[in-house]
Amino acid sequence: MGALPAAAGATAPASLPPRGLDGLDPSFSRLVTAGPDGHTWHLLDNGDHLDRLGVEPVGTLLCVHGNPTWAYLWRRLVSQATDRAAAGGQAWRVVAVDQLEMGFSERTGTPRGLPQRIADLDDLTSALGLAGRVVTVGHDWGGVISLGWAVDHPDLLAGAVLLNTAVHQPAHLRVPAPLRLALRPEVLGRATVATPAFLETTLALARPRLPRPVRDGYRAPYRGAERRGGIGGFVADIPVTAAHPSAAELDRIAAGVRELDVPALLLWGPGDPIFGDQYLDDLVDRLPHADVHRFEGAGHLVAEDVDYATAALDWLAGATTGSGAPAADAPPADAPRPDDAPEAREASSAAPPYEPLWHHLDAQRDSTQTALVEMAPAGGAGPRVVTWSLLARRVRELAAGLTAVGVRPGDRVSLLVPPGADLTAVLYACLRIGAVVVVADAGLGVKGLTRAVRGAQPDHVVGALAGLTAARALGWPGRRISTTPLPPPVARALRVDHALVDLVDAGRGVDLPDEPSPDETAAVLFTSGSTGPAKGVVYTHRQLAAVAGALRAQYDLGVGTGLVAGFAPFALLAPALGARSVTPDMDVTSPRTLTAPAVAAAAAAVDATVLFLSPAALANVVATADGLTPADHAALARVRTFLSAGAPVPEHLLAAAGRLMPNAEPHTPYGMTEGLLMTDATLAGIREATAARTKGDPGGVCVGRPTATTQVRISPLDDDGAATGEPTTEAGRTGEILVSAPHLKDGYFRLHLTDRAAVRDVPGERWHRTGDVGHLDAEGRLWIEGRLAHVVTTADGVSTPVGLEQRVESVPAVDRAGIVGVGPRGTQLLVAVVETQPRTRRPGLAPAELADAVRAAVPAPLAAVLVVPDLPTDVRHNSKIDRTRLARWAEGVLSGGRVRRP
Repeated sequence: MGALPAAAGATAPASLPPRGLDGLDPSFSRLVTAGPDGHTWHLLDNGDHLDRLGVEPVGTLLCVHGNPTWAYLWRRLVSQATDRAAAGGQAWRVVAVDQLEMGFSERTGTPRGLPQRIADLDDLTSALGLAGRVVTVGHDWGGVISLGWAVDHPDLLAGAVLLNTAVHQPAHLRVPAPLRLALRPEVLGRATVATPAFLETTLALARPRLPRPVRDGYRAPYRGAERRGGIGGFVADIPVTAAHPSAAELDRIAAGVRELDVPALLLWGPGDPIFGDQYLDDLVDRLPHADVHRFEGAGHLVAEDVDYATAALDWLAGATTGSGAPAADAPPADAPRPDDAPEAREASSAAPPYEPLWHHLDAQRDSTQTALVEMAPAGGAGPRVVTWSLLARRVRELAAGLTAVGVRPGDRVSLLVPPGADLTAVLYACLRIGAVVVVADAGLGVKGLTRAVRGAQPDHVVGALAGLTAARALGWPGRRISTTPLPPPVARALRVDHALVDLVDAGRGVDLPDEPSPDETAAVLFTSGSTGPAKGVVYTHRQLAAVAGALRAQYDLGVGTGLVAGFAPFALLAPALGARSVTPDMDVTSPRTLTAPAVAAAAAAVDATVLFLSPAALANVVATADGLTPADHAALARVRTFLSAGAPVPEHLLAAAGRLMPNAEPHTPYGMTEGLLMTDATLAGIREATAARTKGDPGGVCVGRPTATTQVRISPLDDDGAATGEPTTEAGRTGEILVSAPHLKDGYFRLHLTDRAAVRDVPGERWHRTGDVGHLDAEGRLWIEGRLAHVVTTADGVSTPVGLEQRVESVPAVDRAGIVGVGPRGTQLLVAVVETQPRTRRPGLAPAELADAVRAAVPAPLAAVLVVPDLPTDVRHNSKIDRTRLARWAEGVLSGGRVRRP
């Protein structure tokens, strides 16, 4: 404390906060005297409110702020907990303290290190007489102190909630730069006590910027230097070395956290420059049972950036299926569980026998037959042909090499490798040793990939040069392994430790670890990001094997099948099916670059009988069919099945592709990253379904009937466009689509709230709310009508977009259409945005003749018809219309904004 100015030792009595602070109800404030020295604390406490309501609290939330905040941080939690109790919900007493020297508690003038602060908190809780179920809630250094109290009171502890904090400084990481700066002797006193610089810097970390009244609320207790001694003392107490007086206490707490067996919830702002994701990783390692949610876009002041209070209170109420949250009304151990429902048992019993994904690699390790072909390998001089024996040997060598260089079961390995032989071999090697593969599509772009990789916090990164360069430039975490040898200066610059060829040498004589169990995590596969920030979807080995099993059963894929994989997941699953596969010559980040001659060449390379392409790729294949030679036509004529999925596939496109593959049955499966194959429709089935439609049918894209192990339900929409209805199979009811299958995901990676939303009000444990809207017809076929987020709520009722878009696209001059809503929900107006034929050069209002034709085709009033050169689409398939972006653009245009391309 010697570096702090004299003002740091000032004394002052505790007081109540001034009235009028934004969002703070003064009736929650009270002063409490505690401890042998009789120090007085200010705290927020709703205990008296609960007494007046006549409700008995189920427990106490003990909330501890960090530096330089105060109990004001928890004002929403106190208010919301009280409101819930008043409304008949669970009643939690909330006690939010101002630590001594902080907020409006007493200024004792005495330095208070970490051991003293934990003792202070113990004195206070003793004075309050806390007993029974206590859940600690902490942020920043308040997280450490709350955990110190938790470790010391296992008899009272019922749970722990943590917002950005840390209990351990990993040896390989430096103390965050803002704290290193504040700790410099020449800076410490001036930045923390003499001036409000440290406080103002912390407030500036909020995303978005805090309103002025809220900033004033945080500033209220720290208006003069004599009030800011605690801020400087907190910073000075950061144990940056083992010799620091608080280091031993921090180590004790860090070790003790591993012994906590109570439910835990970690709510995290990944944009925190102080407590970043590496500290979250450490906490998860110590609390592996914790529920975790990362709020994309949130930062250090996560309690201000997002609605953390609702998240915490819902968790406490046990609103999350299988959360283990400390709910007072938890069912007895022998009560029936959701997965005991008959339909859940039926789905579970339909699961195929488990075979690990490398089963066929082991079975064909001596085969000289082709396993995979790369038509355009990174090194050029293609095609590159890999036999089963070579692939099996390569996987075994890389698995041993990865083990030798320290990749352990459970380690996350991010794969930044283009689809092809290297990606396939590394992926199966990681799976075999029990490492968790993290796969994010290059089509996400730099920003999306950065969010995905940082969110996954990989222990290791395997990448091609482009991926490793991005990893170095953008600060992605993980030890680096290159797919190809790099010159030493380049390897040092990119911080690359090994190349794949090095792993072969390193793994000689190394035994592989035991095979992972079927229910261990196998992969985190990121979604396309077309409906919001890309999410990491978690799969176990059993669930991935079930994906392969579902594809095998539905399309008769297996040993001897030749597969053209124009979509990376199918290429990666081909070895698990025993099928030989080929990756066509295309830019994987832009499916529209695939041409008909490239597809034909790929089909010829493996004598393909099955072909999978995204709708955008399929459209360009049809558009470039004039370039096909007689030999190309012959290769395509050998195809027996072709699939296109990832976005709605128009019937005319399937028919046109069918003419190029005259002996193939066209299919359009429905699925998502969370469950790759849920339903399937053939072209003939779509035509039959279309012919059977009645006049009042809501329209949409028919995606067929559920596959053998899949069940589908519909949660009907209410008048506000929300899916609140009881899940049903009743024909003609439009609502959110729910699916269940053995090959469904295990969950989302560190997105607890998203997990909870995906299983809200589902009829059994193995169900997933897809976020898509649609309906079942009388024959049990599923029709897709759009996304739940794109439902338009007009004054006349709820409208889904796809059926209306199909009607617009029936107009001869329209190539493609997007229907969006503008204005407030409940009174939104419908707007049609169209691509024309021939294509318009400039966006704007449609010509009167076209607008009239579009309006005549649509059975609902349109506020406007707009034209654009190109509709915005997703990055992975280049097919899904980004209606959210389109709606913002249309609203801007119609409100007089500048007319740019959407």
